[in-house]
Amino acid sequence: MKKMIMGAALAVMMSTAAHAENVGVSMALFDDNFLTVLRNGMQDYAKTLDGVTLQVEDAQNDVAKQQSQIQNFIAAGVDAIVVNPVDTDATAAMSKIAADAGIPLVYVNREPINIDTLPEKQAFVASNEVESGTLETQEVCKLLGGKGKAVVMMGELSNQAARMRTKDIHDVLATDTCKGITVVEEQTANWSRTQGADLMTNWLSAGLEFDAVIANNDEMAIGAIQALKAAGRPMDKVVIGGVDATQDALAAMAAGDLDVTVFQNAAGQGKGALDAALKFARGETVEKKVYIPFELVTPANLKDYQAKN
Repeated sequence: MKKMIMGAALAVMMSTAAHAENVGVSMALFDDNFLTVLRNGMQDYAKTLDGVTLQVEDAQNDVAKQQSQIQNFIAAGVDAIVVNPVDTDATAAMSKIAADAGIPLVYVNREPINIDTLPEKQAFVASNEVESGTLETQEVCKLLGGKGKAVVMMGELSNQAARMRTKDIHDVLATDTCKGITVVEEQTANWSRTQGADLMTNWLSAGLEFDAVIANNDEMAIGAIQALKAAGRPMDKVVIGGVDATQDALAAMAAGDLDVTVFQNAAGQGKGALDAALKFARGETVEKKVYIPFELVTPANLKDYQAKN
């Protein structure tokens, strides 16, 4: 009887060990509001799953460091890898490293350049960027009545999201309804609030005139707001748009400073990426592209999103 109990206990221990899964996560940058929500969402979700452990690393916006982290994950014998790429143009090499090692890899939030040629057991989880800049710019156009001058703040040009959101802006402004809006200046502020403020200060110092600021993300939009307010510009005279619907952005909207943003479900993307990685690790099938929908946020529905945060 004693042998039977010991044998049963050993079987349970072996079964538990067999189902324990370790996932390596390389984030482009910890010091980013949106990516922090994404990372926390992934970690919080992992805590609800039995036997799932995350090893989360900060690539500190360094492509070489990120590749090294992927190689270290493989050497440590992880069951799957989740990557939020520093540079989406560098993902082909990362895909090859993981594929050669036979380790599943899931990209999250930033679309890899090799999205259409991803190896087996690799996928991309994010929101469809065609929606983000489109929803933002359509609302800006509506608020301007289809006429006026706009400045565009772009994210890091090495990121597909920045390129796509900027293209969305131009595509919307080329439509009959919005072609009365002219882009008078367009520069990158690298997703940064500080750089957004600096860029806006430079534009104001140069005497640039505009009716709207269309930013690729909320952080740059908030930086623009700070610079405009510091210069004594009345916020009801300029339309400000961003993307992400971060807590700070919702607060800026509640204060009457931000006019439009687009909710990108960071926590949902984190959960979706981990789900995909675990499915791959368990031999299940995953779609190559998994999209979490964007949602337009304006003062009219602001309370719905404040509740989500």
